[in-house]
Amino acid sequence: MVEVGGPAPDFEATAHTGERVRLSDFKGRIVVLYFYPRAMTPGCTREGVRFNELLGEFEKLGAVVLGVSTDPVEVNRRFAERMGFKFKLLSDPEGNIARTYGVLRGEGKSLSAERVTFVIDREGRVRAVLRNIRPAEKHADLALEEVRKLAASP
Repeated sequence: MVEVGGPAPDFEATAHTGERVRLSDFKGRIVVLYFYPRAMTPGCTREGVRFNELLGEFEKLGAVVLGVSTDPVEVNRRFAERMGFKFKLLSDPEGNIARTYGVLRGEGKSLSAERVTFVIDREGRVRAVLRNIRPAEKHADLALEEVRKLAASP
């Protein structure tokens, strides 16, 4: 289980764009790593749309947003294209990243990630974990508040 103050485990995954992405690619930047259960479902759509709406604010603060689900790359590609997402959606079809971060649920075909967001500082340490938040509760806004706190600290 990944804890606040501890290191964010590195991983490599395929983005909806087809490129391979590693968490360590973003060292020196604040990372908002948000896990979502399923692409194209109402809650995950609402959540992704809000992250997309706030993306400019995250970027002004030097942060990058990465969404992770157990969906295949092709499903995430269609989701990102349909919704116009400008941030990367990463595929974790075997649940390895979700398992490492302690947010994997289900098994077999019902494998998915819990809706949890990790805010990671420039040195790769977890500074906030947002759990048990419904998309309607402005999950992205809460993540942005955490990023603002990090960006303000030296």
